[in-house]
Amino acid sequence: MTQGRPKQFDEKQALDRALDVFCKRGYEASSMEDLLKAMKLGKSSVYHSFGSKKELFKQALDRYVDLFLEEFNSSLEQSETPMQLIKEFMLRASYGDLEKHRKGCFMGNSLVELASIEPGLSKSASDKLMALEEVFYVHARRSQIEGHLSKKLPAKAIAKHLITLWNGINVTRRMYPDQKTLSDIIEFNFQAIEQ
Repeated sequence: MTQGRPKQFDEKQALDRALDVFCKRGYEASSMEDLLKAMKLGKSSVYHSFGSKKELFKQALDRYVDLFLEEFNSSLEQSETPMQLIKEFMLRASYGDLEKHRKGCFMGNSLVELASIEPGLSKSASDKLMALEEVFYVHARRSQIEGHLSKKLPAKAIAKHLITLWNGINVTRRMYPDQKTLSDIIEFNFQAIEQ
């Protein structure tokens, strides 16, 4: 049996380029022509390696979120004050220029955009946000056990509050793209958790 020709491109790099297009334009507005041009690949290479546009999107989303969650969770595990690190993560969303604020969160944007047109992809985005919520839960619970966070609220409720705050901030920063307003909102929400 003969083997096919070896791939002449870096799949991770190609996925990152596709991800950049999806982040900027969303799923629907990203044409295959846009994706092929950004990935610097021919149609047959993309379809052979990644499948359809739908599958390409799912693989790009998986790569983006899995790398982010792995790095974020690792930082939280190494931190003596994980809730402070989560707060700093939220506060970083308040920084940046108008263009960054308009982009919002790729996971949240995907969930909203795809809910009625691609339920399978919408579920993938929802699952990724739930994985982030689970990271919040693990470290809120740890903070309570270690005495750094009040036990007045259940850790599950704190995690749901944090994912709601994250989703909300990524919409609100399009309304109020200034650091002070967003920072004040985040600080207020963390005060409610920490009391």
